[in-house]
Amino acid sequence: MATDRKVARSPRPDGRVDARPGGRRSALRRRRLRTALEVLFFTGPALALFLLFVVWPILRAVQFSVYRWKGFGPLVDFVGLRNYSTVLHNEVFTDAFAHNMTIVGLSILIQLPLGLGIALLLNRSMWGQGLLRTIIFVPYVLSEVIAGVVWFQLLQPQYGVVDSLLHAVGLQGPEQGFLGTPEVALYTVFAVLTWKYLGLAVLLLLAGLQGVPEELFEAAQIDGASWWQIQRRITLPLLGPTMRVWAFLSMVGSLQSFDMIWILTGGGPLNSTTTMATYMVDYGNQRSQVGYGSAVAVILFVISLIIALAYQRFVLRRDLSGAITRGN
Repeated sequence: MATDRKVARSPRPDGRVDARPGGRRSALRRRRLRTALEVLFFTGPALALFLLFVVWPILRAVQFSVYRWKGFGPLVDFVGLRNYSTVLHNEVFTDAFAHNMTIVGLSILIQLPLGLGIALLLNRSMWGQGLLRTIIFVPYVLSEVIAGVVWFQLLQPQYGVVDSLLHAVGLQGPEQGFLGTPEVALYTVFAVLTWKYLGLAVLLLLAGLQGVPEELFEAAQIDGASWWQIQRRITLPLLGPTMRVWAFLSMVGSLQSFDMIWILTGGGPLNSTTTMATYMVDYGNQRSQVGYGSAVAVILFVISLIIALAYQRFVLRRDLSGAITRGN
């Protein structure tokens, strides 16, 4: 005759038998709850600040942008999408967008090769290497207001240091100065921006060079590769992720260019250096058209977001996929 057998339960670490069938599941739920609380404890403050200082201002800007509002009083004059239509059909705004794109293009075409060349030079053992690195990086840590005021004085027509140096070697600068001549004002501003932010490019590229194994250079030299071949075949491919990240940061920064341009030219002369940010401040603050300026801010946010997402999707995709660890 068959007899029923009771299934033996595994004892606990303290020697007692867990008589509850759901003991393991209960412990698992407690562990998951503790993990969720830990994540909330560490990310909660950052998430709260993000919602308060990023998401909430964006939502308020969207709200203001559909009204004709001067910054005080109730929101009563609803205009819908008229502000957006006016902005997109405004020739000054389209020129400002073109100026932003010009700065983006020049940054990649000029600042990247220049920063790469300086980084390769400073990566070699030489006298005064630390001093040169400091000199290159100092402009980046300067306040944009201070740097802008200094360059504004240096570029004054006739009596500025730049014009005085040109006169000393027999050259003549623009009659209205480099910042007062519409044909050269934007390129002058870009030259100042390059002086200001080149140090960041050099710093990032130097950090990338430190991650290239020295054994690769030694092996290439043993195989008879020249210095140029080593840079083209080894250094540049391995610096690819660093250069792409810097290009992304440069693009985002160029789209948001404001401080330096506002101090140097205020968007002039004749709107030749106006960017989307200076256009927004001009209408939103200077002319008290807060609703119109909010529409410009929303458009600037959308353009920056689209460009950033597209760049990450098509350019940084391989780098980001290699940096993210996915669970099984």
